[in-house]
Amino acid sequence: MDKLALLWQSTSLAHFEMGQIIMMAVGCLLLFLAIVKKFEPLLLVPIGFGAILTNIPLAGFSEPGGLLYYIYYVGIETGVFPLLIFMGVGAMTDFSALIANPRMLFLGAAAQFGIFGTLFGAIALNLVPGFEFTLKDASAIAIIGGADGPTAIFLASKLAPELLGAIAVAAYSYMALVPIIQPPIMRLLTNEEERNIKMAQLRVVSKREKIIFPLAVLLMTILFLPSATPLVGMFCLGNLMKESGVVDRLSNTAQNELINIVTIFLGLAVGSKLSADKFLTIETLGILGLGAIAFSMGTAAGILMAKVLGKFSKEKINPLIGAAGVSAVPMAARVVNKVGLETNPHNFLLMHAMGPNVAGVLGSAVAAGILLALVG
Repeated sequence: MDKLALLWQSTSLAHFEMGQIIMMAVGCLLLFLAIVKKFEPLLLVPIGFGAILTNIPLAGFSEPGGLLYYIYYVGIETGVFPLLIFMGVGAMTDFSALIANPRMLFLGAAAQFGIFGTLFGAIALNLVPGFEFTLKDASAIAIIGGADGPTAIFLASKLAPELLGAIAVAAYSYMALVPIIQPPIMRLLTNEEERNIKMAQLRVVSKREKIIFPLAVLLMTILFLPSATPLVGMFCLGNLMKESGVVDRLSNTAQNELINIVTIFLGLAVGSKLSADKFLTIETLGILGLGAIAFSMGTAAGILMAKVLGKFSKEKINPLIGAAGVSAVPMAARVVNKVGLETNPHNFLLMHAMGPNVAGVLGSAVAAGILLALVG
């Protein structure tokens, strides 16, 4: 009987707690959304699987000596994985639409209003019993409004590592729900006449402009916001490798093999933070709620800024493109194009929406730098 008891105690069944079962179910839900619903599968698959692994009793995946422990320490705690992701994203980004119409920077900047609006919302939530968000916690939660997963992970790992799992899941969940969340807001804030506006064709951007642009962005960041240079610098490096045309092997590696490998480890590292004791808290519900508010505010602010910009512009601006100011690239731009085509089947807004879309990537990185400088 002693041997049988010892054998029983060596199994996971003898040590399962209800919280661990719930979190493993959450991991399975993430896998379902990724595989069946195709919601951000590149990250939700490793995140969901990591959530299952980290909640297995006695496995020790997330404890010192475990695989997920070292993946998290090497890639997230040091901030390396989000920066490598940013380099890959930079190598896949075309700034032509933004260079051809620099005013789109205002739309990318306006969409970051959701970040700073949610910052105050997270602080105000402390008035509700059960919530105790510090200024650093609130800043990490607010970045969800930028709809940029790597930026959210980078900032959370610096300011509120204990909230990383909830923040990452919220950020990527809302990014995946862009086609569901944004269209109702876009239709609410615009009328049919505005959605029907056709914009002038963008000018052709020279190769020289494309090469100078990432260098100019990096220089401006170095001079005025050095705390944002880790994110912006890696983004600009990836873009410069692509546009220079002389390091195609490096550019292709950044766009494909490197970013794919890092994405696997990044997802597993985030999943390792979805343990029951850290995720099943009232703060998690608050983070998910604030994330939805942040994303909605960013979308609305971008649309309203596009309306204002259109009033002072000689050329017509379709306010729908303001919704692409959140940095969910290129999904937000595709949603803008889809909503525009619903009103007018001949009104293609994709290239115009890519301007504020890539501006939003820079905007979220700058916002993260500002928060790091102020509260880091």
